[in-house]
Amino acid sequence: MADVSTAAPAPGFGLNLATAQALLKRSDLGLAVGIMAILIVLILPLPTWLLDVSLAFSLSFAILILMTCVFIRKPLEFSSFPAVLLISTMLRLALNLASTRLILENGATGTEAAGYVIQAFGHLIMGGNFVIGLIVFAILVIVNFVVITKGSGRIAEVAARFTLDAMPGKQMAVDADLSAGLIDENEARRRRKELEGESNFFGAMDGASKFVRGDAIAGLLIVGINIVGGIIIAVAQKGMSFGDATQTFTILSVGDGLVSQMPALIISTAAGLMVSKAGVEGATDKALMGQLSFYPQALGMASAVMGIVGLLPGMPTLIFAALSAAIGTTAWFAYKRKEEVRVAEVQQEEKAKAEAAPKEEPIASALALDLLRVELGYGLLPLINDVQGHRITDQIKALRRQLATEMGFVMPSVRILDNMQLGANEYRISVKEVDSGRGELFPGSLLVMDPKGAPVELPGTHTTEPAFGLPATWVSATLREEANFRGLTVVDPGTVLTTHLTEVLKSHMSELLSYAETKKLLDELPPEHKKLVDELIPSQISVTSVQRVLQTLLGERVSIRDLPSILEGIAEAVGHTKNPLYITEHVRARLARQLCHANTAPGGYLPLIALSPAWEQAFAESIIGQGEDKQLAMAPSQLQQFIQAVRTRFDEAGQSGDIPVLLTSPMVRPFVRSIVERFRPQTVVMSQNEIHASVRLRTLGQV
Repeated sequence: MADVSTAAPAPGFGLNLATAQALLKRSDLGLAVGIMAILIVLILPLPTWLLDVSLAFSLSFAILILMTCVFIRKPLEFSSFPAVLLISTMLRLALNLASTRLILENGATGTEAAGYVIQAFGHLIMGGNFVIGLIVFAILVIVNFVVITKGSGRIAEVAARFTLDAMPGKQMAVDADLSAGLIDENEARRRRKELEGESNFFGAMDGASKFVRGDAIAGLLIVGINIVGGIIIAVAQKGMSFGDATQTFTILSVGDGLVSQMPALIISTAAGLMVSKAGVEGATDKALMGQLSFYPQALGMASAVMGIVGLLPGMPTLIFAALSAAIGTTAWFAYKRKEEVRVAEVQQEEKAKAEAAPKEEPIASALALDLLRVELGYGLLPLINDVQGHRITDQIKALRRQLATEMGFVMPSVRILDNMQLGANEYRISVKEVDSGRGELFPGSLLVMDPKGAPVELPGTHTTEPAFGLPATWVSATLREEANFRGLTVVDPGTVLTTHLTEVLKSHMSELLSYAETKKLLDELPPEHKKLVDELIPSQISVTSVQRVLQTLLGERVSIRDLPSILEGIAEAVGHTKNPLYITEHVRARLARQLCHANTAPGGYLPLIALSPAWEQAFAESIIGQGEDKQLAMAPSQLQQFIQAVRTRFDEAGQSGDIPVLLTSPMVRPFVRSIVERFRPQTVVMSQNEIHASVRLRTLGQV
């Protein structure tokens, strides 16, 4: 025989149970079912026990709504209140109709015809006298309809009107704060959403207040219909006497009205709290008590008045004395609390003033240097905020990016300040607070130069271009088209300053590349190159030596952007020498293609001026020292001859439009460069090892 206890449940039952659990988790379906149930109640009759349960639920629902309105901090926390108001109104009207049907059908059987809840309310409020019940019901209707509902409806109407009128101004304020940088995009989006929610809420409340008003009118009409209709049915159809019918149906109708009006009164109070809470922040109890107790003088006056009233003849002195004492005690504690708050605010202000007071600057801060500083005369201050878009700050930002791209060098921040000791149109560039460049600018004018280096034949102030020392002229802005027509170079004052700053930076990049910047460059290398850094530093070479190699390259205006190739060259050289000078020479040979590309002429060739064999031998014979400790010891007269020869030959090449490279042997290149950089720092000195095989060469002569 099969064991029935171990048999699996029927598939249909399991499916129904799972479906029921899934439905219980769907709150939207529950709401839809509840609304449909309310609509069904309007059509189908309810048994008395279900009506009792529904009336108790309606009262509990109303109390829940009221308590929620009391404890929320601002109306938008209960933005669904208009929808809740509609549902509660539909529920009360549906229960009113269901109770009316029971009263008219079964009222002749006694006061329990519509359930025990209505019977209890009828006997409790009326106390056996239906006249008292009618009066109490009428007073409740007047309080709800005339006072609470009318007032809250008016507040909702005005609040909706003013909220909608103020919406554009509030949105403009949010946009202004966003444009000023006071808030970010997320905060602006949140504020706009809150403003939209406020307008929707108060607009909905303006219409939802009509639900409560209509509910009060409907309750009054339903009670009248129940009394008149019930008496007619009882006397004409049921054979009851007029007195018994009046007694029974009045108790039932008034009880039904009271059961309906109590939730309606509670909901009306909740609606009044919601619309009157628009300007109150925080929970209702804290906001009201905080504001009522904020003025101890008012509490003190109320206590004094209660004491005086208690002394009047015939008054219950004990009650008024107790009230006076309670209010007076509250006033005392409120005064003490307000005084504590005032003292705390004063102490806070004094503390803030003490913190804001200028303190003696530490001596260490006086030792800090401005790596880069641009000082402007008072006449050049408008260049900082040029309305035409040529702001110095923007051009310096572009310069930082340009240097990082071209040279691999991260330019330090530039401090711009005014200097009243300078002339009105003068500026000064300082590197590590040492004067490194000066110039004069004329705002509103343009600097015109001839690319061939000839003087400019235009009316204006003749001067010398500060960055390259070329003849130039400051002319009026109206002569821009004429200057362009003549093929002259035209630049604005901001560009003149930025160009000068660029040349100063390129001349001092080696000084500005600190140990910290070198370490930062190494740390920011891509992960695939970290292994080389770990093998090289510090076991074979220190960060300081790498810094020295990079400084030497930057000193000759060689880009260090290809840092992995430079590190590979260092790794190859450290096995033979530890001298940064010779390591740099090896790295330069590894960067041959980069060096040749950087100095290639527009025609696609590398212009060269070779060092003659006589000078090669002169330099080789002037190098003294043993091993890696070598230095140049050439006679001053011979050096002067060399300098004059280089100047003459390169000036001749410059007249033809070429910018040649001085080509030497690898052994003497560093020493030749050390001499050339003193009088022609822009001149590039390369050795034969640095000439890439794929480069086309053009020899312009020799020194």
